[in-house]
Amino acid sequence: MSYLRKYSPLHPHQREPLDEKQVENSAGGYVYPVTIWTNLDRFLILGTEGGSYYAKEWDLTKENVDSVKQCIAEDGIQVVERIREISVSGRAPKNDPALYALALAFTHGNTETKQKVREVFCDVARIGTHLFNFVAFMDGMRGWGRSVRRLIGDWYRTKDDDVLTYQVLKYQSRNSWRHADVLAKCHYGENRGIYRWMKGLDTDKRIVQRDTIDGTQISTTYDATDAMPELLAGYEELKCTEKRADVIKLIEKHEFTHEMVPNDWKNEIQVWAALLANMPVMATVRNLGKMTQIGLLKPFAPEVQTVLERLSDDAIKRSLIHPIQILIALITYRSGKGDKGSLTWEPVPQIIDALDAAFYMAFDNVEPSEKNMLLALDVSGSMKRGGVAGCNGLTPRNASAAMALVTARTEPNYHVFGFSDEFVDLPITANDTLASAVKKVSGLPMRRTDCALPMLYAIENKLEVDVFIIYTDSETWYGDIHPKTALDMYRQEMGRPAKCAVVGMIANKFSIADPIDAGMMDFVGFDTATPAVLSDFAKDAEM
Repeated sequence: MSYLRKYSPLHPHQREPLDEKQVENSAGGYVYPVTIWTNLDRFLILGTEGGSYYAKEWDLTKENVDSVKQCIAEDGIQVVERIREISVSGRAPKNDPALYALALAFTHGNTETKQKVREVFCDVARIGTHLFNFVAFMDGMRGWGRSVRRLIGDWYRTKDDDVLTYQVLKYQSRNSWRHADVLAKCHYGENRGIYRWMKGLDTDKRIVQRDTIDGTQISTTYDATDAMPELLAGYEELKCTEKRADVIKLIEKHEFTHEMVPNDWKNEIQVWAALLANMPVMATVRNLGKMTQIGLLKPFAPEVQTVLERLSDDAIKRSLIHPIQILIALITYRSGKGDKGSLTWEPVPQIIDALDAAFYMAFDNVEPSEKNMLLALDVSGSMKRGGVAGCNGLTPRNASAAMALVTARTEPNYHVFGFSDEFVDLPITANDTLASAVKKVSGLPMRRTDCALPMLYAIENKLEVDVFIIYTDSETWYGDIHPKTALDMYRQEMGRPAKCAVVGMIANKFSIADPIDAGMMDFVGFDTATPAVLSDFAKDAEM
């Protein structure tokens, strides 16, 4: 473009540093490093599973672990508080990064940090799967000393029998760990009925013999425990039930989840109908394919209306289901086949529409800023590789299209622009569905990255932009001038104090945002709070 040719000789190429604050990114270009605290947020929300185009998964993980450790050394209590806030609020699609960071805080933090971890542990490790994953992380980091046994033991001790029974029945094993293994590591006895059940013992008085390390046997006599919790007794009855009607009665009585039902009954329509009656939103979304495949969900079936109600605004808000989980469910359900295995189905159109609508409901409420927003989507080759939050098939390029659509449906004054090393026509509008928006970016070729193009495009076309929102991995390297320089040029040429929001779609340590420029700010892609905070950023008083 002519404006670029006019000004580029006066400024450094992106392969040269613009100032002493810039660092080299993974593609060989120079950008700004994000703070360790911004990097922490990116890790907690996006994780590193799947890696990126330029950095392998292990490289990204190592970089982020080092950054988390720096945060812990600087202010461990703040790290733990941030872990809890992001985990509990549902801002992240997966809880594993929060659990991993919590394990790092307990391993590398000081006494006050460790105490803070104890205070929030059960808030972050809310379900059995979280516990197993945390145990696996801790087991790989350090030994099982008294402090670790006490921390893990608190997860069991602080729950009453009913709550604990539900957890151990729904999540009996994960990540090569069982509750019996965890209890053994914690040196727990069998003085509580549910503990004995987890260890495979009955609740009567009995003598148990165990081998010690030197081969000798130790005999221990345990007194009879209290009666088993009602849910556990019902589960034991369910395992022995041979009649469908009795299975359904037990499901209705105890509100069993599908994980608790024996596999022999997993292809029965009536059984799934009973399960659906009390199925949480998350489980409903995950099992749409199975329930459609067996014939429970089909046109005009009353259960379809149940699903639609389950995907209503109020239900979605209460469930804290993450937009990525809905997006993955939509992509999978619409395809009519599972990501793994041979399961296939004929999707119900009303459910597809409900999932599309639910995606927007899962974000925080967004008040339009009424500002002129240029949504610039990096569609270069690096955005086509890797995965967002470890979700198979959800590339940063596809995810950015979905994120941009949230803003497009909120803001009255927007324009969507695609760029790589050249302008890319990207006619995404508020009338697009998620599927159509993703489709528009999916077939684009692999090209190089120049994050200065959105500003240069706006100069060339005399666009009156208030906020540039750039969705990118910040692996820019190809342009003749830096993005920061292009933004300054735009401000000077157009006489507008335009802002620039950089939405990071990968948990790396790079950004094109100058940290000392008050009109530039880093955001985390697929943080449920991002669209609302973007709107607030746009509405702030002029610089």
